[in-house]
Amino acid sequence: MLAPTLILAIMITIRTKKLKSEFFHNLAVVFWITANGYWMISEFFWPDHDYLRYYSAIPFVIGIFCIAYYYLVELPREKKTEKLVSITIEVPEAVVHLAK
Repeated sequence: MLAPTLILAIMITIRTKKLKSEFFHNLAVVFWITANGYWMISEFFWPDHDYLRYYSAIPFVIGIFCIAYYYLVELPREKKTEKLVSITIEVPEAVVHLAK
């Protein structure tokens, strides 16, 4: 079940590459699935080698860095370049009295 899940996660990540928020979250998911898959495989095939499961922390931490990069670098950059428009509407006094 690992291969189809990982392939689907990679496909979703590739399709969302234009939306940075979706891309970085999906990229983190790909790394987390990889970490879980490695952990499960190492536990199943080499149960007496306890040290192997600790290597699954590497892709897990990479996934955390993907999320951190988005929130610490990309999101502030997007907000900085985002243009806000404000509109002021003056309402005549007669309309205000009619609304009450």
